[in-house]
Amino acid sequence: MNTKFLVYAALMTAIIAVMGLIPAIPLPFMPVPIVLQNVGIFLAGILLGRKYGALSVIVFLLLVMVGAPLLSGGRGGFGVFLGPTAGYLVMYAVSAFLIGWVRDLQFEKLSFGRIFIIILIFGVILLDTVGAIVMAFVIHMPISKALWLSLTFLPGDLIKAVIASLIAVALYKNPVTSRIMKQMAA
Repeated sequence: MNTKFLVYAALMTAIIAVMGLIPAIPLPFMPVPIVLQNVGIFLAGILLGRKYGALSVIVFLLLVMVGAPLLSGGRGGFGVFLGPTAGYLVMYAVSAFLIGWVRDLQFEKLSFGRIFIIILIFGVILLDTVGAIVMAFVIHMPISKALWLSLTFLPGDLIKAVIASLIAVALYKNPVTSRIMKQMAA
């Protein structure tokens, strides 16, 4: 592993953690809040690729697991991985990996539209679906109801996907950052 790329992964971990300072929006009808940290997960995969993007998210999750209060609302500790948000948290790493994997395969063809679709499929649809299914099991709710309730996240997640896509396109257009990101795809 390249030291420079490990530093980028650590910086992304820090960015995701800082996004946790933005308070979550609690929902009265379900135990999973609306958070901004998804943008960091999307950016980890799309900017750093599968290896370093997933690594940055895994480090973030390990810090949360050992008790660092890095999740929105200052939450942290092993207990959050046993509660209703467990599926969403585990899917953070999976989503970053899958977004990065497709990004690495499609690097030369990336555009706003492609980036948005990649994030939409792996960062919004897959993350929210698996997260809702796990939440259903944890709180003993019918899966159909959990999936229906998870649609609450869709408008905000679409906005977050657009924001992440715009940031990624801006960085891909810069020759210096584009060269670095291309090296990370190798």
